[in-house]
Amino acid sequence: GDPSIVVAVVDEGVKYTHPDLADNMWTNPDEVAGNGIDDDNNGYIDDVHGYNFVDNGAITWDKVDANGDGDSGHGTHCAGTIAAVNNNDKGVSGVAGGSGRGDGCKIMSCQIFSGVRGGDVRSTVNAIKYAADNGASIISCSFGYTSAFASDNAYIKSQGSAEIDAIQYFEAVEGNKEVLNGNI
Repeated sequence: GDPSIVVAVVDEGVKYTHPDLADNMWTNPDEVAGNGIDDDNNGYIDDVHGYNFVDNGAITWDKVDANGDGDSGHGTHCAGTIAAVNNNDKGVSGVAGGSGRGDGCKIMSCQIFSGVRGGDVRSTVNAIKYAADNGASIISCSFGYTSAFASDNAYIKSQGSAEIDAIQYFEAVEGNKEVLNGNI
C-alpha cells in the first residue's frame, strides 16, 4: 500500500467503520464531521469519508426500503479487496492494505447506489467529478449495466457523453497531478 494513493470506490457506500477498513479510509482534511456545514466549501456537507450521491448526504451501507430491498455490501466488499488492512486477524487482506500503521492506500466512498436506488448517469458523473476534485488517484467502478458491451467504443456510443466526459475529466485532473508532482 501507499497512503498517497486514494482509491475512490464508486459503488454502494463503504462501511468506513469496518475494522478492516477504518485505518485506510480517506478523510477530507478540511471537513468537520456532523456539524451540518460545508466547511471546505466544495458543495458537499459533512463529506468526511466521501459522499452519498443518491441521497445527497451521509454515506450509508445498510439501507433497506419498505420492500425489504437493501444494500448488498458490495461497496464495502470492493473496498476490502483494495485496502483491507493485512495480517490483523480480522477478515481479509487487501491488495494495497498495508499493515494498519499508516502504510495502506486510502479509500474514498463515492456512493452511487443506496438500497435499490441509484446508479443513474447523474449520480455516477457527480461521483467521478467529486473523486477527481478531491484528490483520488484511481476510481474503482465495479458495477455493470444490464446489456453487454462488445468494446469501449460500443460503450461510448451507447452511454452518450456525460459519463465519458466525467471519466476524461478525471483522467485530465489525475494527469495534471502527475505532471505537477514530477512523475511524468
